[in-house]
Amino acid sequence: MAENKIQLTKKDRLAVAWRSTFIQGSWNYERMQNGGWCYALIPAIKKLYPKKEDRAAALKRHLEFFNTHPYLASPVIGVTLALEEERANGAAVDDVAIQGVKVGMMGPLAGVGDPVFWYTVRPILGALGASLAISGNILGPILFFVLWNAIRWAFMWYTQEFGYRTGSKITDDLSGGLLHDVTSVASMMGMFVLAALVERWVNISFVPVVSKVKLSSGAYIDWNKIPLTHAGLQKAFTDYQNGLSLTSYQTKTLQDNLDSLIPGLAGLLLTFLCMWLLKKKVSPIVIILALFVVGVVGHVIGLL
Repeated sequence: MAENKIQLTKKDRLAVAWRSTFIQGSWNYERMQNGGWCYALIPAIKKLYPKKEDRAAALKRHLEFFNTHPYLASPVIGVTLALEEERANGAAVDDVAIQGVKVGMMGPLAGVGDPVFWYTVRPILGALGASLAISGNILGPILFFVLWNAIRWAFMWYTQEFGYRTGSKITDDLSGGLLHDVTSVASMMGMFVLAALVERWVNISFVPVVSKVKLSSGAYIDWNKIPLTHAGLQKAFTDYQNGLSLTSYQTKTLQDNLDSLIPGLAGLLLTFLCMWLLKKKVSPIVIILALFVVGVVGHVIGLL
């Protein structure tokens, strides 16, 4: 039995890693990176499933929703390769287990990729290349290109290999519930990261004015008394920094009142609404279009 075991070689895994660099190539609003994900796994699927119907089932299985940071998808791919390999060799790994691991891992990893790559590594390398380019050195853009791609490719390959080795260990204890525990913990981490991002990325502002109060003299900048000179404008900016209002009236919008109660409440409620609609099988594209229409209409009527 061991002699007939199908195993992915390093060449097979390298082919998958190379294809994973195009994971965003067919990004869509409904299932996001699913097309690129499925494309990356094709070499492994061809190796693991000789029968046409088994290949078709595997491809269909991996066309489900998937979305994470494009470089942090590599460890998820590695674990998935291990699970698919075990399944092809007769282990009790079903579609739910494979999809559960993918979904459980993609959330936490998505929150890690942006600060590490977009906000740290890339700006540092960009600053290094720009400093050389400003001085007229052609090595600036070349250095940035070479170092960036070397770092990202090395990270993607070694994390994929790490995921592949770790995935094999996970499947060794399927009967003991380790896979379920890993999926549950990863899902909780994903929800934690999502909750932290809601306040940052979901922004709703209700602009209707609910109150307008006349300020007393000295609480605002009297522009009629400010000379349009360098010294006058400097004094106006200094007064504004010290807390003086730019106008003689203090206005309170509906959003100001909501923020005084619970900041970010509207964005949180909108997130819950979208989650409820997705649970009711409403298409993500329909939700996106509805949000677009509501936003435009709300702005036209002076609500948003």
